[in-house]
This record gives sequence, structure tokens and C-alpha cells, in this order.
Amino acid sequence: MSALQQRLAALGPERLRGMRRGLEKESLRSQPDGKLALTPHPTPLGSALTHPHITTDYSESQLELITGVHASVDACLAELTEVHQFVVRTLKAKGDEMLWVSSMPCGLPTDETIPLGRYGSSNVGRAKSVYRMGLGHRYGRRMQTISGIHYNWSLPGVNNEGYFGLIRNFRRHAFLLLTLFGASPTVCSSFVEGRNHELQKLGASGTLYMPHGTTLRMGRLGYQSEAQGTLAVSYNSLEGYAASLHDALTRPWPAYETVGIRNPGGDYNQLATTLLQIENEFYGTIRPKRVIFPGERPLHALRERGVEYIEVRLMDLNPFEPIGIDAMTLRFLDVFLLHCLLADSPPDTPSEIRELAQNQHLTAARGREPGLELLRHGSPVKLTDWGLELIEQLQPIADALDDLDGTDAHAMAVAHARSTLRQPDLLPSARVLKAMAAGYEDCFIDFARAQSLRTHQHLLGLPWGEDQQQRFETMAAQSVQKQREIEAGDTMPFEIYRQEYVSPERLGHAPVTAPALGAMTV
Repeated sequence: MSALQQRLAALGPERLRGMRRGLEKESLRSQPDGKLALTPHPTPLGSALTHPHITTDYSESQLELITGVHASVDACLAELTEVHQFVVRTLKAKGDEMLWVSSMPCGLPTDETIPLGRYGSSNVGRAKSVYRMGLGHRYGRRMQTISGIHYNWSLPGVNNEGYFGLIRNFRRHAFLLLTLFGASPTVCSSFVEGRNHELQKLGASGTLYMPHGTTLRMGRLGYQSEAQGTLAVSYNSLEGYAASLHDALTRPWPAYETVGIRNPGGDYNQLATTLLQIENEFYGTIRPKRVIFPGERPLHALRERGVEYIEVRLMDLNPFEPIGIDAMTLRFLDVFLLHCLLADSPPDTPSEIRELAQNQHLTAARGREPGLELLRHGSPVKLTDWGLELIEQLQPIADALDDLDGTDAHAMAVAHARSTLRQPDLLPSARVLKAMAAGYEDCFIDFARAQSLRTHQHLLGLPWGEDQQQRFETMAAQSVQKQREIEAGDTMPFEIYRQEYVSPERLGHAPVTAPALGAMTV
């Protein structure tokens, strides 16, 4: 029995049954012609500030649908489906908008006309909008319209050391998830207007792509930042991670100081002129997380109470799935995350961090390229060979979870991953290109628009009861009332609120010495 299998056996069935997960899924609202909907967040959906399941991400046009915490994959997906059903029924009642099924955005207007999320007149609501204004100044609004799926995951009895070991292994092996589940090899040319890029033209429709790309969203055109490129965040301990973030949240950045907190007219440009305005601005494929108290900074919560769960942030929307992800994918993620937790996880080093950044960019842009090589400890290794090695190591974990469930669902998920890695034409990114060529003359917008309409009609056709409608209408009304109460309870001037919120004292105990800084991977 291998060391990994011994650790798996030591977990025991009760801890494995205690695995918990939840989903957060972003989607743009689009018009029937495949362009971004510029309408406000629909009023019947409730308050984007306080609704527990329906909010907005960066833009007023970008919905974020959130599940609760679930003990099973099926229950998690069932809740996300139900939230989708209410949303699409609301959109149908108001007009002809749809949820865009791709991670890469629909046809975009000029950068400055992409509407920022609005959350009302309270201090916390205004801060959320100002933060988004800052992101627009720093990175451009178009970049923020990229959508994805976040998977929140926990296992009972895992301490900070265990979660950070998981995170280090996840970052090492993330190339496998990018390859298996990347579904954004193409993009509308409106997304990169005025930017330098390495994309190639596909047909005559204004579509750009990478021939062997897997996920442009996670490549150099996605969540990238020159400023954040100065960060070298180590995941060897909570203390080191917190010190790196603390530095980024308190270190002035010259370009952002030039932008300033407010413009000459007095309107706010950003929350702060530091390298990061707040913790959520730090881009990464995975994050350690902790549920926060009202008004508490996330870094303070982590320092005070430790890691509670991890957030996987690299999953593309699968345009062939009605809600962007399916049960087989989630079961594979469960097996993969358990492997990351149980496998040996040596400390990361600056050279490895640089290596992982290179591997991510290579996989995003060229992951299906025959014979593509990544770096492992400084030596080249074929992506497919390394991926198949990892998949073989997942088998005992899948078998253990299937023994608990009395099914073969996890083993099937691992077998499917093995099959698609060996036959890259079956990968989602390849399926997108094949579908575009077969029915849409290689036009990304036409493909995604048709797929969005198909998904919209599918969700409208699912059974929906009056009790479900009433429950969601009640939630929406309660969220609006809660927002009003927050606004009525505000007494502090916004500028005082902003200064207090971004003050270093709110971040928890400061590091004795800040870590050395080099290149960051995301």
C-alpha cells in the first residue's frame, strides 16, 4: 500500500462523508444578437447586495449565481439548476435577454460603457461599486467581463498546514484541470480591441483563437496584471501567505497613485492606491478562504481563525452543459482535491513558482498541441504523460468514494478524464472549435449565441412549481428589504468608512518582516 493509500485509509469513511462543496457561477446577460445587455440588474431578482443566491460580479450585466453548502454533488447541482430556472424565467418575463454560456464574453461595447455593478447607497454598497471602478482603471473593464465557475470545497479535520499542502499540489497539477475542462479557445475580436495579443484569425467573422488553446480565460489575455506580476506569493504557510497579501494591500503603487482616490470632480476612482485595493483583487487559480463576519477583512479572518475551505477558481463555463458544469466534472474535482491533500507536498520555491506560471500559460494557449512539454523540477515532461501519471494516482481515491456511495460514478469520472486526455479531440476546447466549424462558419459569437438560446429554452422547459416561484419571489423581496435596512442604518460618512476599511489595522496582526518579492503565478 502506497503512502497516499495509507493516508486515504486513515481518513476513514466518516471524514470522507463530511466533504462539503458549493458553487459560484458567473454569466453575462446577453441580447439576442450576441451583444452585451446594458440594462440594470433585473429588479425581480432582488438586491444584488444582499440576496443569498443571486448577485452580480464585476458588471451590472454579469450575474453571479451562488449555492449553499452541500453534502452531495447532486444536491449542489440541483440547487444551482433551480436558481438558473428562476433567473431565466425572470429574464423571459422582462424581455429577450439570455445567459451567455461561454467564459469569454459576448460582443462588447467600448470599455467605458460596460456598466459597473451597483449596490445601492449604503457605505458597503458604494464601496463595492468603487472597487469595481478601480478594477476598470487598473485592468480595463473588458477583462472583468470574463466569467467562470468557482468551486468551494472542504473536508473536516484539515488544519492550515493541510490546506496549504493541498494548495501547493493543486498549483503544481492545475495544468491537468486546464486541459481537461478548458472550454475557451476562441474569443470575439471586440474583447482584445486596442490590445496586443498572439491570437490568430479564424474565418472572416471577427473570431480570434489559438489552434491548440484550451482556456484563453486563464492565459495571458485573462486575469493578468503587470502590477501583480511583482508579487511572489508562497503557499508554504498561512503566515507567509498572509505576509505577502499584507504587503500588497499596504504598499503604494506609483501608477495607481497617479490615478488617485478621487477624480477632479470628486467622484471616486478606486478604494486605495496600494498594489491591491482589497484581498479579492489578488488573482489566483485557488484561494484559502474563511467565512467572514460583517465588515471583517478576509485576511483578518484567515489570521484569526485559520483556513475553513478552499476556492477553486480556474474552471471555465462548459457551453455544452445547461448550468455550465456537470456532476462528472464535480466528482473528478472531489477526487483531484483529495489527491492534492493526501499526496506529498514539498515546500514551493521561487524557481518552482516561475515554472508553474510558465506551465499555466503554455497549457492555456497550447494545451492540445501534440507533444507539448511542460517543466517539472526544471526538466521537460510531456503534458499528456504527466497528466496520465496523475490520473492513475487518482484511481484508489475514486474507488474509496464509490465504496461510500455504492456507485461507480467517481471511477467513471476518472476513466472519462483518462480517455479525453488520450484523445484531445474530445476535450471541451476541441468540441467548441468543432461545433463552430460544423454549424457556424467558425464564428464564436454565432455559436455561443445559438448555444445560449438552446440552454435558455432547455431551462425554461424544466418543471417549475408555484411554490418554487413564491419562494424565490419572497427571497428577492426580503433581500430588497435588507438592503433598505442597511442603508437606513448608515451614519458614517463614506470617506471615513473607506479610510477605516482599507486601514492596515483591519488586516490583523502585521508581519514582522515582509517576504522577498519576485514573480507571481496566477
